Amino acid sequence: MTLPPARTGSAPRPTLLLTGGAGVLGHALIDELAADHELVCLRRRNPVGDPRVREIAGDLLAPGLGLTPAERAELADRVDVVLHCAAETDWRRTPGEIRRANVSGTRALLAFAERAEAPFHYVSTAFVAAELRDRDRERFPGAAAYLESKRAAEQAVREAPVPGVILRPALLLGDSHTGRSSGTRGLVQALGSLVLGRIPVLPGDARTRVDLVPQDHVARAAAGLIRAGVTGGEYWLTAGPQALPLGEAVELCLDFAVAQGLVRPAPPRLVREEVAHRLLRPVPGGIPATLPTRARFHHRAELFLAFRDAPAFETSFGPPDCGPAVTRDGVRAALVRNLRTWAESRSRLLAASRTPIPAPVRVGAVREPAT
Repeated sequence: MTLPPARTGSAPRPTLLLTGGAGVLGHALIDELAADHELVCLRRRNPVGDPRVREIAGDLLAPGLGLTPAERAELADRVDVVLHCAAETDWRRTPGEIRRANVSGTRALLAFAERAEAPFHYVSTAFVAAELRDRDRERFPGAAAYLESKRAAEQAVREAPVPGVILRPALLLGDSHTGRSSGTRGLVQALGSLVLGRIPVLPGDARTRVDLVPQDHVARAAAGLIRAGVTGGEYWLTAGPQALPLGEAVELCLDFAVAQGLVRPAPPRLVREEVAHRLLRPVPGGIPATLPTRARFHHRAELFLAFRDAPAFETSFGPPDCGPAVTRDGVRAALVRNLRTWAESRSRLLAASRTPIPAPVRVGAVREPAT
């Protein structure tokens, strides 16, 4: 590994080590930070593929981050700040795999930050605030393990001998202006399923808060804190009191279906959590375990585990360092833009879902009876 030489100029740019650069938030962070930082992305599998960054192949779970001692020393001598965005978010992994990736990986990077004498910015999740019960761990082991691993990683940041900042974003929408995001977005796919009328049941009620924030808002806030030299504190990057109620989010999806020329789908039935869990059981009256529908429904229910009847999150968006405040109208507009982008990539599916208009019946000329 050879790092590029520092750029010349009257004001040399700080070097930032980023993990998770190939992810949805990672790309948004690169957009925000590339203009005034030298960006070095540590990645394991997926290449970042962005000419604005220097990529280094490594592994948070390998000794020495998977780098040679010389490579690690060279990197530590150059890095001014660490931004840890990588995480295991696949809830189908075992709880042990999730914890190892999210907790052990964070501790390994903290050790590197200590060697580099660099402040550490950690991307957690706002849903660490969710209260987990024993039955949650039984029903949704992947989601529960993810939330608990994030809490443990936060504690590791607090206890580390380096300055640490904890960022807690809510669920990420794509870009607020274009609606685009990199990779597959399970959230927008779920919203698209509402547009197509493919979600007959949802856990929750019409007042359940669905805290969604555009990825560029989160990236702007994270970059603002770094530029301001903030090296401590915990920041909630959420819509907070401006979060949409579930009923309103559903109505936006149904209205979007009509705007796309579809017959307005029947709204999903909103049910209590216990009712939703009974539907997941592979027994008579529930959804058969062999059907893909059951797997999809389980995933939707798992997402809403975090939303349960809880008070609105705090929010740290706003001046001086966390970008502009998030508004309810802004979230609504971003959601619709995300749906438009989803629809652009599903044009054939939407065309097949439209009800064809019957052709007018052609009436032949009527002849006068012969006299």
